Amino acid sequence: MSSGRTALARHIVRLIEETGPIPLSQYMALALGHLEHGYYMTRDPLGMRGDFITAPEISQMFGELIGLWLADSWMAQGAPKSFVLAELGPGRGTLMSDALRAMRAVPDMVAAAEVHFVETSPVLRKAQKDLVPQAIWHDRIDSLPDRPLFLVANEFFDAMPIIQYQRTGRGWCERQIGLTDGRLSPVLAPVPLAGDKGLPPAMRDAPSGAIAEICPAATAIAETISSRISASGGAALIVDYGHLRSAPGDTLQALRGHQYVDPFDTPGEADLTAHVDFEMLALAVRDGGAQAHGPVEQGAFLAALGIEARAARLREKATGSQARDIDAALRRLTAPGEMGSLFKVLAVTPQGAAAPAGFV
Repeated sequence: MSSGRTALARHIVRLIEETGPIPLSQYMALALGHLEHGYYMTRDPLGMRGDFITAPEISQMFGELIGLWLADSWMAQGAPKSFVLAELGPGRGTLMSDALRAMRAVPDMVAAAEVHFVETSPVLRKAQKDLVPQAIWHDRIDSLPDRPLFLVANEFFDAMPIIQYQRTGRGWCERQIGLTDGRLSPVLAPVPLAGDKGLPPAMRDAPSGAIAEICPAATAIAETISSRISASGGAALIVDYGHLRSAPGDTLQALRGHQYVDPFDTPGEADLTAHVDFEMLALAVRDGGAQAHGPVEQGAFLAALGIEARAARLREKATGSQARDIDAALRRLTAPGEMGSLFKVLAVTPQGAAAPAGFV
């Protein structure tokens, strides 16, 4: 498939021809967020007709349990009378809609909540308005109000632009995006890093050829969330696929039509993601002054919150076909080898707070 097939690919090729290879982080930012041709700017990527499906779209149980977790955290901090209930990258708004429904069982919580979404996609904002019309929208986390913050980020950090380095005989060289026979492809910067202080410690003894990934955008946002919660109170829950500990490896991937494709073939037409380094996120949380809990596997977290009991309640009023769907969703969300072990969960609370539900 030609790298010039998409309008965005032609734009990126011209940019490289004029200025030379560009950082992978810049390539990802353009592929996902270019105002005219970026992947998230032009489509609703979710569901069977899209490119991938997220946990809230698999079953209402996921959002309901997240809502109850937030309610438990809100009560543990004295049930503040006015607070920011925020979601980063809220998809269609399904998770928040389900969470709010669960929160209505908790007296006064929904009335005290002011819902805020951090979302840049105009297409997804429209879908979110249909499900959660009371929400207030932001382009960046920095503009969230300064009040107690109860926040969820589900499959948000995996789309943050990453930087990659490859170990060579000359040291760590940045992997950039250049042109090979007219096609977009990774190339190595000619000048290596002056040192390896910017890399996680686990990368420093990696063998020649190893690839190290860092995500400054993700750690900056995690530190911002942490400093907000440290200063004003609240709690946050980060759910994503990734690894518990920092380790070398190339995790960049592209999805189109629920199939893996070459990340450089059709920029703007495929979802680009990378595995989240939860060890680095936890360190960023601590740097921001709050307390990090976990990460734990999603299956264990949802089991601790009572997903089996919730599934049993739903089955009581289900038809045979609906009961089979509930069982299939439960397996997908919690089973080892599926989302249950692939996805991890990290919680953020003020220093000194007791371990929240699912992390005891």
